[in-house]
Amino acid sequence: MKWLYIAAGIALSIKFVIMPSAIADVPDLSIVEAIIHDSGVPNAVSGIIFRNRLYDTIFEVIVFTIAIMGAQFLLANERPFCTVYQFSDQPSIVLARLGATIAAIVGVELAIRGHLSPGGGFAAGVAGGTAIGLVAITSSSEWMESIYQRWHAATWEKISVLLFIVLAAITLVGVELPHGKLGALISGGVVPLLNILVAIKVALGSWAAILVFIRYRGLL
Repeated sequence: MKWLYIAAGIALSIKFVIMPSAIADVPDLSIVEAIIHDSGVPNAVSGIIFRNRLYDTIFEVIVFTIAIMGAQFLLANERPFCTVYQFSDQPSIVLARLGATIAAIVGVELAIRGHLSPGGGFAAGVAGGTAIGLVAITSSSEWMESIYQRWHAATWEKISVLLFIVLAAITLVGVELPHGKLGALISGGVVPLLNILVAIKVALGSWAAILVFIRYRGLL
């Protein structure tokens, strides 16, 4: 049976090398231009993620949510660290907070203008999570926890997921907002809103994960 698998793999490899791929004869059609026209945003990647493959994106957001919930559930029964040590030397603190400021600004820029330029909601959320992580390694874990609770970050994370699913479902049934002028900040229908919601979700979810791991595993 092992030799059969090897022979099948070799035959498949030969097929990829020798036999030409079937390509549709559409010389006058630009796929990128078609995606931009259909989605109304210059960033074709955002058009694919939030329109052409929106069904997949919904479940990507749900999987990320389940991962955060799983981390909180699995670590809930462990004993928290008694003392969590942060960076204490002044140069490290200044550099980390400077990096956090830059990352936060980049995250906001990507969330707002991700449908116009390279970037998008996921990249914006990662930038936001990076900013939160840099602040966490230079600040008290109790202070980070109090800020998280004061601003009801967990509630806003859940709201962003629910709003994303509702807007995505409305889009999937064929109801779309006006695209507006191509290249304008307010354009692309629902795509900019989905971008912002994903950014909020990923950033707040990263915040929750950072707090959990610092509480039960110490400073990473």
